[in-house]
Amino acid sequence: MTTSLGLLIPEVTTILFIAAVGTASGVIVVYLFWWAKSRYKLLTAPERPLRARQVSLWRDPGAVERLDFRGGPGGREREPLPPFRFVEEHDTGSNPCMTVRDARGLRWRVKWGDEVKSETFSTRLAWAAGYHVEAAYYVASGHIEGAENLGRARACVAEDMSFSDARFELDEEGVRKLFDEHGWSWDHNPFAGTKEIAGLKVLLMLVSNWDNKDVRDVARGSNTAVFEHTLADGTVEARYLIIDWGASMGKTGSPLTRTKWDCEGFAAQNADFVRGVAGGVVSWGFTGQRTDEATEGIEVGHVRWLLRYLGRVTDAQLREGLLASGATPAEADCFTRALRERLEQLARVAEQGDDYSPPPA
Repeated sequence: MTTSLGLLIPEVTTILFIAAVGTASGVIVVYLFWWAKSRYKLLTAPERPLRARQVSLWRDPGAVERLDFRGGPGGREREPLPPFRFVEEHDTGSNPCMTVRDARGLRWRVKWGDEVKSETFSTRLAWAAGYHVEAAYYVASGHIEGAENLGRARACVAEDMSFSDARFELDEEGVRKLFDEHGWSWDHNPFAGTKEIAGLKVLLMLVSNWDNKDVRDVARGSNTAVFEHTLADGTVEARYLIIDWGASMGKTGSPLTRTKWDCEGFAAQNADFVRGVAGGVVSWGFTGQRTDEATEGIEVGHVRWLLRYLGRVTDAQLREGLLASGATPAEADCFTRALRERLEQLARVAEQGDDYSPPPA
C-alpha cells in the first residue's frame, strides 16, 4: 500500500496560512501584555504632581529665518565643552546612555546608536517651529574621564575612554521633569483640539518620527513628558514636549519596514506624505506607533498656521542643521531636498485646500 506524498506534506498555502495566523496571534498577545501592563501602571500611579499654574506647548520662535541651526535651541555658547567626566550609566532606553559633566560643569545625557543624528536634527526643526525641546548636540569624538566598568556602554566607549558619534542632550538642573506615567497623551492634554497640537502632529509626520508613543504606552516607554521651568518673574510654567525624536528621518510603516536616518527611504515616501484633502481635513500617509492620533483631525487651517513659522526655514538652515547633526555633505543635500519637497506639499495644501492633488509617485 502506498501513501500519496501530497497527503504527507501540507500545501504551501496551508503552511503560509498557519504561519500568518501564528504570527498574528503572537503580535496580539504581545500587544495585550503591554497594554495591560501600561494600564496597570497608569491606574496605580499617583496624580501628576504639577506645581505650575501656567502650561505651554509652543512659543513664538521669532524671526525663524535668522535662527542658528548649528547651535540649535541651546545655542553655540552651550555646546558641550571637553574634557568630559563620567557621572553614571543608565540601563533604560533602547540605546546605551550615560550622564557626564563637561568643562563648564553642565550635565549631559550622552547616547549612542542609530538615533543620534536623527534626534539631533529633528529637535532643531521642532525648535524652529516654536515647540519645546531639549537642547541636543552631535559630538563626533572625544574622551570621557572615569568611564570604567561600563555595562551596555562598553560597546560605545573604548578602553582608553574614547568615543565617537554621540548625542549630548543637556540635562538642565533646576528643571523638574515628569516622565513615564506622569507624561501626557495625544488625545488627553490641555491643548487638545488646538492649532498648536495639530501643528506638532504635522511636524512629527514631516520628519517621519514613527515612535510617537505616549503615556498610554508607559510600560514600553512614553516619549512625552512635562517639564516645569521657573521663569524670570518667578512663575512656574509646565512645558509639554516630546522627549525622544530619534526614530525619525527614515521610513514609517510596519515594524518590519521602519527605518531611521535613511534619506533614500525618507525621500521614497514623499509622494505619500500628504494623500489629499476633503472637507478641509487633510489625510496623510504616515504609519507609526499611534497612527490615528497623529493623522486624524488636522485641518487645512492648522497647516496654514504652522507654515507661518516652519515655512520660513531656508534650505541653508536645513543643511547647516543636518551637518551639525553629523550628516555627510551628500546626506545633507539629500535630506534638504526631501524636506523641501514635503514643505512644498504643505504649502500647496495651505493654498489649494480641497483642490490639492498629491504629487505623482
